[in-house]
Amino acid sequence: MLELLPPPPTDPLWDLTYEFGTDERPERLNLVLGVYRDAAGSTPVMAAVRAAEIRLAERSESKEYRGLSGNAAFNRALLGMVLGTGGPADRAAAVQTVAGSGALRLLADLICRTRPGTNVWISDPAYVNHRPILEAAGLNVRTYAWRDAAGDFDADGALRDLAGAQRDDVVLLQGCCHNPTGADPSRQAWEALAELAGRAGWVPFVDLAYHGLGDGLEADLWATRMLAERVPEMLIAVSCSKNFGLYSDRTGCAIVLGASAQALRHAETALQNAARTLYSMPPEHGAAVVTTILEDEGLRAAWRTELEVMRGRITANRTELTARLDALGHGALAASLARQKGMFSMLPLTSPQMLRLRRKFAVYGTTSGRINIAGIPADRIPCLARGIAGVVDE
Repeated sequence: MLELLPPPPTDPLWDLTYEFGTDERPERLNLVLGVYRDAAGSTPVMAAVRAAEIRLAERSESKEYRGLSGNAAFNRALLGMVLGTGGPADRAAAVQTVAGSGALRLLADLICRTRPGTNVWISDPAYVNHRPILEAAGLNVRTYAWRDAAGDFDADGALRDLAGAQRDDVVLLQGCCHNPTGADPSRQAWEALAELAGRAGWVPFVDLAYHGLGDGLEADLWATRMLAERVPEMLIAVSCSKNFGLYSDRTGCAIVLGASAQALRHAETALQNAARTLYSMPPEHGAAVVTTILEDEGLRAAWRTELEVMRGRITANRTELTARLDALGHGALAASLARQKGMFSMLPLTSPQMLRLRRKFAVYGTTSGRINIAGIPADRIPCLARGIAGVVDE
């Protein structure tokens, strides 16, 4: 049987990560994967997370199955964090998932069960796993413009392309800190997208993976909450990997907003059925950690303080990198990077230039030009700037 399997495509990010692992140069720098690293280059466990884990260990609660929707208290806590209390949260249902990717897949399955072959629009460029997840669920993927020649959000291009989205199409939007570009819409542009969704009847599908790492937690959630106030139906995939540092604990949530209680019940059951066939039920540990933090005033305050420190470090990294690129004579490139937000920035480099950056300067980014700003050790920013400038100047 296995001899009949054609050569499958490999994952480009993990291929680069493997290559980095075999690189023996001591100066090598891994900016491929989206993980936060501190000034020393480590990915620490957040203090609030560690405190929550200690409490959970001391209580030694049962590890009995939670059910297909996962941890109900976690789902309530995530709903409150994302949508607030009252308003849209009163017409929403949530199901715990295996991280943000699991939420994307469950919601994609929900779309397919509702209307097989639905058109789902994704940004161009998009997060590398968006298209594979949607196509694996049997959906038809179309694209809309996101980034203009200056590296900013292309409002005119996005609105032009999405004018072609029909009623009951689905439009996947990243709620903040766009991956891979770091370019986000202005509030005016977000409101124009919401107006178009309401008029045309397409369903927003918001991917929330980096809230808290751009302009701050509340500011980063503004667009999602605004959309939820203005449209009758909406899908939200939430990840706790980045802002809680729970990467390997695979903790996330799928949220559905509907116009009626019956529609929500059907949607929640459909999500449970999809989970049952994929992994039965999600892991408990990360959800218990997040719930413990969000339900305790002291831990919640400590977590938000830590999140602000992480956000400040990312902002400082980007600021220093742009300043050094400007000093090296690349003012336009620096200005473009300075306007971007969140963990990632998009270098205006071709695939061959990114290859030269890797081979000559030992800097690993994706072939599309994406680098993880949150992963740069403090003492490596000057070297990174010289490497980027050196490739551009060749």
